[in-house]
Parts: sequence; structure tokens; C-alpha cells
Amino acid sequence: MDSKQSSWKGSLLLLLVLNLLLCKNVAASPACAGGAANCRLSLQDLFTRAVALSDYMFNIAQDTFRDFQQTYATGREFISRAINSCHTSSIPTPADKDQALNTESGTLLNMVRGLLHSWEDPLQHLTTTVRDMKEFPVDMIRRIQEIEYKTHQLQEGMEKIIKQVEPGVVNNDTFAAWSGLSSLQEGEKNSRLIALYNLLHCLRRDTSKIDNFLKILKCKVVHEGSC
Repeated sequence: MDSKQSSWKGSLLLLLVLNLLLCKNVAASPACAGGAANCRLSLQDLFTRAVALSDYMFNIAQDTFRDFQQTYATGREFISRAINSCHTSSIPTPADKDQALNTESGTLLNMVRGLLHSWEDPLQHLTTTVRDMKEFPVDMIRRIQEIEYKTHQLQEGMEKIIKQVEPGVVNNDTFAAWSGLSSLQEGEKNSRLIALYNLLHCLRRDTSKIDNFLKILKCKVVHEGSC
């Protein structure tokens, strides 16, 4: 079994564990007994779901970027030609764990929501682009599609969390516009691959941020700061 097959099987196993965890949380919550349409999960359950999703997304993004490097970037000057910044760099975020711990929970929540919102458009076009590339590995296409789907799920979960943590607060997340579509549609193969490299690199970076911020938020909000 090669490393790519092992990595994909590892991601599938993580997804299975995630689904079992989500089912367990719903079954354990009295508010959701009987599958009521107006089910209201506890804040702890919502954060448990969100952290499981963000952790899963980061692992897939990391595996996909690594496999892309091994498949396409070996021997190429991708790093030197890659753009140094991501489209979400305009969203101010804590530089480390200490800064995140000292950031207001409401501010951190809006940062996470803003990062997720900022990836809607690029993920949609990224999925379409790799699906149309005949030579692009099928397992990587599936992973990117999975990240897009899980991003929508996490966005829904974030809205439920925010409604409980900050009821009545108007959506004021910082949205970062993406302007990289023309690069993804480049006719020249190397230019298109560099655009994909940049996007997958930034996706790995931002899914890591989202995962770390949600873990800190769970600690601050659910466990009352006993991090």
C-alpha cells in the first residue's frame, strides 16, 4: 500500500469516527430526543461537533497539500514563484495561542465565521477546476469536495454557536474577497498548477487557524477559560 492510499484510508477512518461522534452527541442530548425538528443542542455538544469537523478539515487539507507537492511540485520552482500572502491575510487574527486566549470570544467567533465565509467562492472554483483536469488524482478531487461540503456544515454549526454565545448580535464578520479565479483558469499548465499550489497552501493554513481557534473557544466558553 503506498502513502497516498494509506493517507486516504486514514482520512476515511477519521470521517467514520467523526460521524460516530456526531451520532453519539445527538443521542446523548435530551433536547434532541426523538429527532425533534426544533432540536437545540447544548453549547458543549455544538462545540464538540465544530471541533471534530474543523480537525477533520485540517487533516484533509494538510494531506491534500502534501500529496499535491509530491505529485506536481517536485523539481519545480513552485515555492519561489508562489504568492507570499493568502487572500484571507486581510483578516486580522491572533499570531499565537496566547494572543488567541486574550481575544474576546465574540471576536474570535467572528474571525472563524469570516474565514469560513471567505473560502466559499475559492472552494467552489477549486472543486470545479480540479474536477475538469483529466490528469488530477481522483482521491485529491474527493478530498477537496469533502472540504467544501464540510465547510458548509461547519458554517451552519457556527451560526448555532453564535446564537447561543451572542444572542441577537448582527453578523459582522470580516469577509475577504478572493480574486484568483483568472489564475485558476490559466491556459498554461504551469501557471495553473502554481495557482493551485497557492490555494491549497492557503487552505491548509486557514483550516489550521480555524481548528486552533475553535479549540481555544471551546476551552474559553465551555470550560470557562480553564485552558
